[in-house]
Amino acid sequence: MKYKTRFFLFFVAMVMFNLSANFAHPVTPTIIQQLQLHDYMFGVALAMMQLANFVMSPFWGKINQFISSRMTLLICCAGYGVAQIWFAYSTTEAMIICARLFAGAFVGGIQVSFLTYVVNVAKPDDQPRYLTWSATITSVGGAFGYLIGGMLGEFSIKGTFMVQAVTLIATGLMFYAVSVSDGKSMQELSVRQLAKDANPLRAFRDCGKFMTLAFAALFAVNILINFGNTGFDQAFNYYLKDQLSLTSSYNGVIKAAVGLVSFVANMTLCIWIIRKTDTRKSMLLLTLVCTASAVGALLAPGIGLFIGFGILVYAAYSISLPVLQNMVATRANPEEKNLVMGFYNATKSLGSIAGSLTAGFIYGVDVKLPFACTAVIYGLAMVAAMGYLRFDRKR
Repeated sequence: MKYKTRFFLFFVAMVMFNLSANFAHPVTPTIIQQLQLHDYMFGVALAMMQLANFVMSPFWGKINQFISSRMTLLICCAGYGVAQIWFAYSTTEAMIICARLFAGAFVGGIQVSFLTYVVNVAKPDDQPRYLTWSATITSVGGAFGYLIGGMLGEFSIKGTFMVQAVTLIATGLMFYAVSVSDGKSMQELSVRQLAKDANPLRAFRDCGKFMTLAFAALFAVNILINFGNTGFDQAFNYYLKDQLSLTSSYNGVIKAAVGLVSFVANMTLCIWIIRKTDTRKSMLLLTLVCTASAVGALLAPGIGLFIGFGILVYAAYSISLPVLQNMVATRANPEEKNLVMGFYNATKSLGSIAGSLTAGFIYGVDVKLPFACTAVIYGLAMVAAMGYLRFDRKR
């Protein structure tokens, strides 16, 4: 199979994964309400998955060097599928938390393997373009996954999870079939060295090797925009069901609109920003748009404006993701790129964990409080982007 054909099929499989990984999200609020669980569970459930993702990502990153990314993708897609069946049949908060932790352990391997496979196998000239495609597929595919999941949820909640599990396992098999091996040999794997390299806190310990004031400001932007987006996303989904009594299909249609807007923006505006503009100033503008949109959603007097401003929040975040990823990758020295990207993923996970937990717990205080928090967090991200613009002396 030719090089370009393999990568085309690899990205097709990535689309399938990002679609199926989001089938369950629009029906999760319904499950929480049907089981009469606490409102904060919508945030706690995702936070537990993100926590396991954070803890296990270094392990999978190290394992990929020996069993290859294709094998990790097969194992983790199958494991994620099993985890979703567990989630579907959970009836208590403890069972849901355990199912989410189990899922997060495998999701970490999938996300790491996407990046490591592209970095290890793609030609140097293709890597920037393929990494941008990867970020775009993640955000846009996720949005359309909401649409499919929302429509499936109108017929059967458990059926949605079953379709998701089967699709995830099939995607793992496709990854294995179309990818080439980029590993070494398990005989070269030292258990002691694996335990050392797989320590999730090591990314933070080793950051001193490359950290500068400019990098610190850039990673602060990363933490804050993921904090803001995850908190907004979780609260927005639950609010539609809890306060507006909208079914899962409405959630899916809204996310599909986000996906369409994001796809067009990423294929045009995002590429133009990366190639033609000063990305430092562009990131500042994007965080400003996120902040203003979050304020609009908070103060919107009607459902239509609330949803419209919500779409703007999602779209601005979707554009900022590949721009920020490109800023981090291009700023890193070649010999430190793996270390820097590992820290980038770790800080992204931390932002998501904080956003999920915060939104879940403050929603019970006031249903609009998570949206106010999002506006504040995006405002802080704007301040961090100003700091990066000031400290960066590379360009």
